[in-house]
Amino acid sequence: MNKTCIKYLFLLLLFSNLSIAQDNKSYDLGMGFRTQKTNKLYWENGISTDISSQSILNKKLHLKLSYLSSRFGSALNSNAIKQDNYIVGLDWRFRAEKNFQIFTGLNSGYFHSDMEDPIFDVLPHNSLLFSAEAGAFYKFHFPMAISCSAAYNIINGNGIDTPGTLFPFYCQVSAFYFIRK
Repeated sequence: MNKTCIKYLFLLLLFSNLSIAQDNKSYDLGMGFRTQKTNKLYWENGISTDISSQSILNKKLHLKLSYLSSRFGSALNSNAIKQDNYIVGLDWRFRAEKNFQIFTGLNSGYFHSDMEDPIFDVLPHNSLLFSAEAGAFYKFHFPMAISCSAAYNIINGNGIDTPGTLFPFYCQVSAFYFIRK
């Protein structure tokens, strides 16, 4: 699958979930920014959404969609490798009715690195993503929330079959503005 197809599939997933959330009687839809730091490598920044519904396990199961890129982080005005992450994830929230929640989840998606110089065309640039994540989520008394977590990429780079810049361990912080219905 080429990069354009992945982008369109990701946008389709995002908008289909937004329409499902709007049809539901009780949902939370959070949209915001995410920053991610790969251990010993790049900062990546982007956008993220968090969707949950009262009708699906009392808002304990959350769907996440994120787009992250080093283009908005370490590669901004530098010669760092430009890499993009398209992530779809499911989280299970413990204490879902409380403001402070603990979560664990699985993420999947698509990774692409753009090394720009044709000399690197022999190296792998694309990979599937699959990671396990655990962290904390805090809902403020106004419609905002913050999430912090650590994750491990089960598929990580070796430079031969998968991109060498796909490191196994990363941490992330996300800030959301919530639309509640």
